[in-house]
Amino acid sequence: MKVEDIEAFVAVIRSESLSRAAQELGLTQPILTRRIQGFESELGIALFDRQTKPLRPTTLGQRLYDPCRSVLQAVETVRDLAASDLPPTGGLRLGLTQGLGELTLLPLLAELRGRWPELEPQVSTGWSAQLAERIGLGELDAAAVFQGRGKVLARHVEGRVLQATRLVVLGRKGQWTKRSYRLADCSEAGWVLNPDGCGFRAGLQRALAEKGLLLRVRLDTYSRDLQMESVVNGLGLGLMPEPLFERSGFGDRLDIIPVSDFKPAVDLWLVHGKIPARLQAPVDAFADSLLRLLQGPAKAAAAA
Repeated sequence: MKVEDIEAFVAVIRSESLSRAAQELGLTQPILTRRIQGFESELGIALFDRQTKPLRPTTLGQRLYDPCRSVLQAVETVRDLAASDLPPTGGLRLGLTQGLGELTLLPLLAELRGRWPELEPQVSTGWSAQLAERIGLGELDAAAVFQGRGKVLARHVEGRVLQATRLVVLGRKGQWTKRSYRLADCSEAGWVLNPDGCGFRAGLQRALAEKGLLLRVRLDTYSRDLQMESVVNGLGLGLMPEPLFERSGFGDRLDIIPVSDFKPAVDLWLVHGKIPARLQAPVDAFADSLLRLLQGPAKAAAAA
């Protein structure tokens, strides 16, 4: 009985798809199918009902799922124990939300490579929800994401809060001088935002819709600097996690606008699946370095 055949069987049930399971395991679909067939031949039973779409396990296949998961966990424990005293090597698949990647990616990579020369970090940027989904599918080892406070993590995803913060509305320096505004006061100015797919944009749109207001987007772009430069030039209002604004270098040209009826709290999370023992130290260093970069020299020194 081959471990890789058991792994293929578990991956297909977990992902509920041959194609997604093959992608998760880094296999072609024909190779994955041969492994499933080999496991069925070894056991002398059918594990899946080939007449259903999507593919579903048979009754016996479903009963074997949890025991097979336990086998894989035991194998992983043995591998972790064997590798626990070895320095981290090989691939480390990390994710960063779009804004975090623009601000911190290069120094993070430099630090990881400096501490572990044999490590091969591979970084993906994207929306927080997409990165969390990729963690659940086993495509990433760990990711730093912003999530609305109280949001439940996706299936097969674990994590911890690194920093509690908030989203802030940004306007031209000296233009928004009142002690408090409402979304209705901001609506006509329009917005400079991330493109569709951004959770922050979706949350703003919901808040506006609840008040019968339209989302007027003057510019959407992935570039954090272009967004803030556009706000400086009066194109519209910006929306950003406060730590990203604080480290942006635009504090002398932009103000945080106090909006009384839109105060979304967000948390910076480190999310991950089961982290192999050999990668635990680099993942912890990734999270620690990210926080240090976001806090800046003054806050980091105060916390030391």
